Amino acid sequence: MRAAVLREYGEPLEIETVERPDPDPDGVVIETEACGICRSDWHAWQGDWDWIGAKPPRGQILGHEPAGTVVAVGEDVTRLSEGDSVAVPFNLSDGTCPTCRNGHANVCENVVPLGLAEAAPGAFAEEVHVPVADQNAVRLPDAVSPVAMAGLGCRFVTAFHALVHRADVTAGDWVAVHGCGGVGLSAVHVADAVGANVVAVDLADEKLSKAEELGAVETVNASETENVPRAIAGITDGGAHVSVDALGIAETCRNSVSCLRRRGQHVQIGLTTQDERGSVTLPTDAMVMKEIDFLGSFGMQPPRYDEIFRMVETGSLDPSAVVSETVTLDDVPDRLAAMSDYETMGIPVVDEF
Repeated sequence: MRAAVLREYGEPLEIETVERPDPDPDGVVIETEACGICRSDWHAWQGDWDWIGAKPPRGQILGHEPAGTVVAVGEDVTRLSEGDSVAVPFNLSDGTCPTCRNGHANVCENVVPLGLAEAAPGAFAEEVHVPVADQNAVRLPDAVSPVAMAGLGCRFVTAFHALVHRADVTAGDWVAVHGCGGVGLSAVHVADAVGANVVAVDLADEKLSKAEELGAVETVNASETENVPRAIAGITDGGAHVSVDALGIAETCRNSVSCLRRRGQHVQIGLTTQDERGSVTLPTDAMVMKEIDFLGSFGMQPPRYDEIFRMVETGSLDPSAVVSETVTLDDVPDRLAAMSDYETMGIPVVDEF
């Protein structure tokens, strides 16, 4: 089968012919019908995240936002059958650790990142293996497009989990979203769907216009604004109730924390680059005196995907609205390169392999 393989960090992925996977006894193989191209793939391609032990090895098949059809089933799998349409989370869990058993499989103590770890080749390929499939493969509702569901593996569910489960967003709250890439635009859409007033922040007017389409009531172009937190405080009459760093650079993280009102909540979604290497200095004294909460959001528990599906069925959420384009597997190297200059918008999705 064809797959996009990392051979050298920062060099174009190689489109190669590799062996098709066979299912483990507890696994399934899915035919990949769609896979989002995520900024996390860009980080992996750059060779980032050695500081958290997540740097992918050379020879890795990247891609971690797949949706597709089950084509082979391991003998121990009980909940899935050939022909089922499924989505797969990027943070594969074992289902047996204490954290999984307590309902938090998204932060499994033995997590295996799809497309980043040698044990879990990714989904920029015609087929992808899903281990512990009863735990990790999420059956999709009837009549939904795999392209629309591709972002469920990472960006859309992470944004949903951040705002619905981690932060206390309620109707009428002001929510600031810093960075309007795929996960940022997903956060704008989710926040609007739950009744919040959204302020979107980015450097590109095109992305800010897209944020307005998805529900942002105000936008801030950071390239034209001397003090982003002050601008948000003015818009929100005192600061955001919840703010999201959807990019992961030092400036957006600090702006997100600093734009909050007293007892506000910051949610960190974006992971850092080589410049930060996992550490960002923060205004800790001000955080103490204002009782600011600093929260993380990492994917979402597979059993809770139904919350999104119910909102999709009623028209409250539309993950496809964040999909910006569909491309072929051969386009993946160029789309990753475009992310170096933030030239992509929304969620590009591979739908031809």
